Amino acid sequence: MGEQVYVPNQLDQEFEQFWTRVSCFKMQLFPYDQRCDFVKRANSCVYGTNVVPYMQLMACAMKCRNPFEEFVFVTVFLCLCLELVVCMIYVIHNYYGPVLKVVGRMMHMSEHLAGITVMSFANQLPEIFSHVWAVYDTDEPVFANKMALGVFVIMFVGGLICYISPFKMTGSTIVRDLLYLIFAVTLLEYTLKNDGEITLIECIIITVVYLSYLTVSVVDLYMLRNTAKQLLQRIKTLNQMERDSVSNTETRRIVEERELLQSKYDELSENGIVDILVIEPSNIPEKTEPFFSYVTRRSGSRRSVLVKRTDTSVAARGFRNKNRFLFRQFLTSIRPIFLEDWIKGNIVKRTFYIIRAPVVLLCALYIPMVDYEKERDGWSKLLNCIQIFLNPAITIVIVLAMVNREKSKLWYLDVPQFTVYGVYSMVITVPLAIIVFIHSSSLTPPKYHNGFVIMNFTSSVLLAMQCSTEISMFMKVIGNIYEVPIDFMGVTLVAMTAGLNDLVSSTSVSLQGYEKMAYAAIIGSTFLTVVIGCTLMFLSRIFSGGHVVEAEAMGNYAENAYYTLLIGLVITLLWTMMLNFNARRSVGIFSMTIYALFLLYAMLIKKEIIHSFTSDLLVVDAFST
Repeated sequence: MGEQVYVPNQLDQEFEQFWTRVSCFKMQLFPYDQRCDFVKRANSCVYGTNVVPYMQLMACAMKCRNPFEEFVFVTVFLCLCLELVVCMIYVIHNYYGPVLKVVGRMMHMSEHLAGITVMSFANQLPEIFSHVWAVYDTDEPVFANKMALGVFVIMFVGGLICYISPFKMTGSTIVRDLLYLIFAVTLLEYTLKNDGEITLIECIIITVVYLSYLTVSVVDLYMLRNTAKQLLQRIKTLNQMERDSVSNTETRRIVEERELLQSKYDELSENGIVDILVIEPSNIPEKTEPFFSYVTRRSGSRRSVLVKRTDTSVAARGFRNKNRFLFRQFLTSIRPIFLEDWIKGNIVKRTFYIIRAPVVLLCALYIPMVDYEKERDGWSKLLNCIQIFLNPAITIVIVLAMVNREKSKLWYLDVPQFTVYGVYSMVITVPLAIIVFIHSSSLTPPKYHNGFVIMNFTSSVLLAMQCSTEISMFMKVIGNIYEVPIDFMGVTLVAMTAGLNDLVSSTSVSLQGYEKMAYAAIIGSTFLTVVIGCTLMFLSRIFSGGHVVEAEAMGNYAENAYYTLLIGLVITLLWTMMLNFNARRSVGIFSMTIYALFLLYAMLIKKEIIHSFTSDLLVVDAFST
């Protein structure tokens, strides 16, 4: 008889795919002396990282063999995280925030529309990008994590905006957005729990809901502006009629109608194009305000539109003076520490300046400055001409390396492979830089200075995205090292780090006088991260041949996060209408308190002091007939 041929079964196939599917965090289950071998063989230890391969460094490079060495490892990389936080805050406050105003104005958007589209997309870009790799994160409860992130953004970040910068909301748009968000979140939860599984058709329906939300927002703005134009035309007609009127009765009727139309026009004019504002100090001395207060702050400053002034003097137009102070201007633009700040600062501030110095230098060389509140709008002739060819080349190489990354190695190891594409871009950008250098003056920004907005926006978003992603990765590593349940980490610390972009950008923009844009951005970000984020993750699993099951997507904290988010949205809708759409400090504290209660409930569930909303598993007697 011939030898029987062995046919591999499903279990054999599972073993063959073990190293491609196993999570790198399972390393903690192995003895210390075997962890390095595990890390080298598990693919997720490579493609599951962003920049720093933490698990590989800990197990192989640093060879941690006890809890104390792991503690030292965590401490060292916590310092790196602090540097990344400093980098993200600096980039968002000095580059990303100012350019958002210019982008919104260039695209003829209102503050609200710019917030729910441009700003929210940029804030959620790290999360959207991570959805490409979501198919490998089968251990993470997707729905729970996204709901928790939504709670953090809408309740904590939204409450913080109301606290630090109270403002008057645009009532109709806020009500529309909140109702849309409540409907979308409820629909997502229903489709997942209805039959315990979500299908491709259901994902498409949810995506259509979001697209309809964007469409309604754009059409609504267009209709409001048309109505405002008609009202303005009618007001001009009434003014002419008032001048031609000969009867007091008719004049009184015209004045009453004009005042009514003027009030309506003033209300609709809030949806105008984003203004470039500068905050000017008031002559009225402000009272000293305590660090913490629930009383709504009264602004002691007034805002006015900043008008650009172009120097047309002979000195600016003369050929010899085009390069005046060229190198001094260049060195000043890349200066990491200002002498005046260093002299006035104490030991704490000077330490901060030293920590921030590498970030300032990197950003100054890589990201073009476009800020109408700075001298010459941030224009630095020599530096900007260098950035014309340097910035696109670096961005193209990094993006190509990230998009075309291989599972077997880190993405930045492929950078030399794609460097040639950066060189190709210089065929266009170097001649362009030479033309700009010849044509422009160092004393005044050129008319095409707004063209640098594209490089500013893409570069600042890319850099902030890398910082946010890296911090989120490290938080997961910390949770794994100290054996914190992955579902608990996902709804608490990881959710907070994932929302850092929204936290920093929204607070920065609101402090600059764009509270409506900031609050609209948190609504748009919540829509993106909860509804579209979950949908993209579900689609990635469906297209990879898997199934989206309720038990895997929900986890132990999903119901708590869902009900907290739903209650928070309804309460936000109620207080906006009750307070006549005036965001006050008291409601900011109230919103942040709701998020604190969510964290408290999550902690109590983890300690098994209270039970979550999830159902217990049904235990069946094996001997029952």
